[in-house]
Amino acid sequence: MAIKIYKPVTPGQRNMTGYSFEEITKSKPERSLIVIRKAHSGRNSYGRITVRHRGGGHKRYIRLIDFKRDKTNIPANVSAIEYDPNRTARIALLTYVDGEKRYILAPVGLKVGDTIVSGSEAEIRPGNSLPISRIPLGTMIHNIELKEGRGGQMVRSAGTAAQLLAKEGDFAQVRLPSGEVRLVRQSCYATVGQVGNLDHKNIKLGKAGRKRHLGIRPSVRGTAMSPRDHPHGGGEGRSPVGMPGPKTPWGKPTLGYKTRRNKTSSKYIVRRRSSGKRG
Repeated sequence: MAIKIYKPVTPGQRNMTGYSFEEITKSKPERSLIVIRKAHSGRNSYGRITVRHRGGGHKRYIRLIDFKRDKTNIPANVSAIEYDPNRTARIALLTYVDGEKRYILAPVGLKVGDTIVSGSEAEIRPGNSLPISRIPLGTMIHNIELKEGRGGQMVRSAGTAAQLLAKEGDFAQVRLPSGEVRLVRQSCYATVGQVGNLDHKNIKLGKAGRKRHLGIRPSVRGTAMSPRDHPHGGGEGRSPVGMPGPKTPWGKPTLGYKTRRNKTSSKYIVRRRSSGKRG
């Protein structure tokens, strides 16, 4: 996929890049596979903001993606590659031989007309879904299940892929895109290949308005707020944070402070992700 560079005929286009959409073959989604997406603007059932900087944006439909890939041993033909506004990856429309249609994440190399299948006897080809026990070591995989039958939960963003490193007993070691090595049950399903739309990370939005189209509102620095709105706020002129380390708006340490408190899954982590300066 190529990146489109705009000729800067307006100030907002000076550093803006966009998608060429050359891989998209169908512009309108399959009507039987969409539902209305109701916007909540980051608010919970009480109407309180639980996720900041959300609101506005273009109206969207939710595409129903088949993360489970539970239609096994039935070949499907790739009918179209489509755009999905709810995710960074592209999606592929599958038409099974029995007439059923489903969406899946489109991996690199998947084209219209290809045939893919899910099941333990499937070939090792991009788009095919198999139990991890049937996938050779070293294979790049995505859409990985954490619990058998629940559907893929890991490695679903554009350009991501995990690598199968080892198998021992009931578990396999998988290196995730973050660098973390994690144990996953060999009975869980994963899809062969790397998620498509590799150039997503190189896109420059270029202007604030494009961010608003995505439903993301502006974020303001803590030092620009008042003391009641943020621990960094207040003071005359430009002032430091005034404490041993920076804080979140709720008074907890930030920028490198470890917040992971998930004891149930810690036992499955073989090696932690390679943490940078920001933790």
